[in-house]
Amino acid sequence: MSTVHEDRGAVARSRRGGRWIDRWEPEDPEFWAREGRRVARKNLVFSVLAENLGFTVWSLMSIVVVSLGQVGFAFTVGQTFWLLIVPNLVGAVLRVPYTFAVPRFGGRAWTAFSAGMLLIPCAMLAHAVSTPGTPYWFFLLTAATTGFGGGNFSSSMANISFFYPEGKKGLALGLNAAGGNLGVAMVQLVVPIVITWGTGINLAYAALVWMPFVVVSTACAWLFMDSLTEARPDGTSYRLAMTNRHTWVMSLLYIGTFGSFIGFSFAFPSLIKLSFAEQKGFVALAFLGALIGSVTRPFGGWLADRLGGARVTVGVFVGLALGCAGVLVSVEARSFPLFFGSFIVLFVLTGLGNGSTYRMIPAIFATQVADAASAKRQAAAVVGIAGAVGAFGGVLVNLVFKFSLEGGKTLAPALTAFLGFYALCVVTTWWFYLRRVSFGRAPSLAHAGI
Repeated sequence: MSTVHEDRGAVARSRRGGRWIDRWEPEDPEFWAREGRRVARKNLVFSVLAENLGFTVWSLMSIVVVSLGQVGFAFTVGQTFWLLIVPNLVGAVLRVPYTFAVPRFGGRAWTAFSAGMLLIPCAMLAHAVSTPGTPYWFFLLTAATTGFGGGNFSSSMANISFFYPEGKKGLALGLNAAGGNLGVAMVQLVVPIVITWGTGINLAYAALVWMPFVVVSTACAWLFMDSLTEARPDGTSYRLAMTNRHTWVMSLLYIGTFGSFIGFSFAFPSLIKLSFAEQKGFVALAFLGALIGSVTRPFGGWLADRLGGARVTVGVFVGLALGCAGVLVSVEARSFPLFFGSFIVLFVLTGLGNGSTYRMIPAIFATQVADAASAKRQAAAVVGIAGAVGAFGGVLVNLVFKFSLEGGKTLAPALTAFLGFYALCVVTTWWFYLRRVSFGRAPSLAHAGI
């Protein structure tokens, strides 16, 4: 056998200071069985913890805004939605530099730093809601800092992808993503409970309750995680990916899946409050949407493995269009059961779509790029690009809701727009990945079973 493991301490030897691993060969079965699996799992656990808190802080405003009126802040519908839009925007923008931060600073250091940064929005929000007369611009600035948590997804996924062999990345990245997404459900479940501790509404608790966990996550990342010297930036793969049309096709589809998930998650509590104001207790059920959407994400990848990613994705978008139609009917009929049930269907489908679209990316580039190693690197680059563009979809979702409610005082225009967009996604998926070309022309990607 090679001398990769002559010294069991090889994986812990530091060349640059800190917990850097100089030799990491997860594709070597002996290495993986002896040490690799244990080290990778350890890093995955603390990565999930940090990413989960990132999503928690990122979506804090989604549940805080519904209680601002009770503590003396009477913002308009437009102002309220800007407090939801800005975190989405900042989180989407930060996903690009956060992806490159892991190779530059190391997974351990960057995870600890990005987790520690979450203390800033928590402290700012606690101050804002507990200080009478806090100006709107400070709330807007606070909302922007919660976007720090949105960037954590890309750095976390990039970091964990380096630790696992190709055959085991799917499950590891699925667990990492689902664990992070669950942060949205967690914050929408916990905040309505903690703010009622004591007498009245103590909205500062919505932020303060997470700060001890952020400190613990930061300490765990610094003390127990590792960095890999082989996790180097790959600018060439990103440049090639940027010029490939399928990068942008998949980014569009990911707007429809993840963009819908994060956009609906942020808006759902406010939509319940605005549409059914007479039933205040209904807002407490909002967490179920994000919870179900997070849990179903791995099943989307599982279905795609068996039925084909493109087929599952087409089915998802057809279902999303039908779900929007259900919400539209429920708003007109003033039926909360139909409203809530239709949104749950939407969340289920966005979760499935997140899994199926991510499954499509490596399959597409394995077909498009002859060299297997280059195909894997380009697919990894597309995952980062699509993740950033998809997060921007959350901005678009909430902008559409804002204009719909401000202009027509109804959700109907927004839901009609979403229905049309999902129809576009159905056609796009079919055209690029299911349509079979004939009459002597080159075969389409449908022949590759994507």
